[in-house]
Amino acid sequence: MEEKKEKKPTTTDAGIPVASDEFSLTVGPDGPILLQDHYLMEQMANFNREMIPDRQPHAKGSGAFGYFKVTKDVSAYTKAAVFQPGTKTDVLIRFSTVAGESGSPDTWRDVRGFAVKFYTTEGNYDMVGNNTPVFFIRDPMKFQHFIHSQKRRADSGLRDSDMQWDFWSLSPETAHQVTILMSDRGVPRSYRHMNGYASHTFMWYNAKKERFWVKYHFKTNQGIENIHQEEADKISGVDADYHRRDLFEAIKKGNYPSWTLKVQIMPFEEAETYRFNPFDLTKVWPHGDYPLHEVGQLVLNRNPSDFHTEIEQAAFEPNSLPPGIGPSPDKMLLARLISYADAHRARLGVNYKQVPVNRPKAPVHSYSKGGAMRIENVSDPVYAPNSKGGPEADPKRYPEVGWSAAGEFIRAAYTKRKDDDDFVQAGTLVRKVMNNAQRDLLVSNVVGSLKGVSEPVLQRAFEYWKNIDKDIGDRIIKGVKGG
Repeated sequence: MEEKKEKKPTTTDAGIPVASDEFSLTVGPDGPILLQDHYLMEQMANFNREMIPDRQPHAKGSGAFGYFKVTKDVSAYTKAAVFQPGTKTDVLIRFSTVAGESGSPDTWRDVRGFAVKFYTTEGNYDMVGNNTPVFFIRDPMKFQHFIHSQKRRADSGLRDSDMQWDFWSLSPETAHQVTILMSDRGVPRSYRHMNGYASHTFMWYNAKKERFWVKYHFKTNQGIENIHQEEADKISGVDADYHRRDLFEAIKKGNYPSWTLKVQIMPFEEAETYRFNPFDLTKVWPHGDYPLHEVGQLVLNRNPSDFHTEIEQAAFEPNSLPPGIGPSPDKMLLARLISYADAHRARLGVNYKQVPVNRPKAPVHSYSKGGAMRIENVSDPVYAPNSKGGPEADPKRYPEVGWSAAGEFIRAAYTKRKDDDDFVQAGTLVRKVMNNAQRDLLVSNVVGSLKGVSEPVLQRAFEYWKNIDKDIGDRIIKGVKGG
């Protein structure tokens, strides 16, 4: 009989018991995250410093330069200079895998990063997303735990399906993303043959300060192509840099990949009463409710000349939001506004924005001063306010545009709405979007992933899939048990 272990309370690194491992401290269940949530800050800061010099997630990647050109007029929705009619902006994109280290194979089954830096006339705009429209979790308190569950065990240093499924089966909000990951889209044919998504909901506001909620979709103009698991496994053993090589050689030959940027637009007031939480990162907005609107074309036409300085030292951060674009009440996004910049300070140093690839093409008038590896000269005055002619903030020209929030300080899930369910959209994806061949691949991929998973994790995984779709769940059980 298995001996029951006494449960130990989670504590901070100072030994102080914590109230929750799952929920950040917010103003009411739907309000913004509070900076005084020192436990969340400790979790994110420690996580960002665990590995040097690799990125924590997204360590293995590739990138290229190009441009973005606006083809449709969306100025009624945003005053951002980058999205004004006819505007052409230099860009950098970095593609990546999430869980693997810098030397890992490109064709592991994994989510792919899709990060875009727009060098706009109003400063850099960084859009940090993936090749999927959703993510595994909706609260940043669980992010560090999620990444740890996908990486390596403490004892053996091996990746482990058991701990992956342990986390997923205890976190039903992962169902939508896991279904996509285990589908044929889990291993793209190349970075050129996949879509990109900012995934989060963002706020746009126009010159009249009218506000809108938006989701970004970069649709590949090369078409969606994927690799089956057997082929992906073979490639992993032959060419670990398969995707990196494909991107570089395609651009070198003049075969420039491109994407069409489209957005979904939700009127500001509708978010309050929409049938499910539109800021939940595990959900998509149905296109029938909010159709896609074209914005422009993104083209990659130049390879890096120095991979280290231009790609490895590239730093993307979702807090780089020029006028006309703002965050939303998405808790994951709000935490990333803090976490990404902190990760770059830990990995590259406090002056990482002075690395040429990160330097904005717009003028910089900052009171930042000193620090390791500073190369830009500072001139007096170095403080504000001052009467010496230093730069001044302009709240009339650049007002803060946000949303209202009220409530008690609380650690809680988002307020449930009538159609908020963790398994509904995953089930819809299986039954109404996938065809029979894709469902067969899904079952095969899941069965392969569950081989060797221990009890009771395996039983929870079976229930997880039956909650997504009973027929798929039964087929997975039969496949694992060898029936």
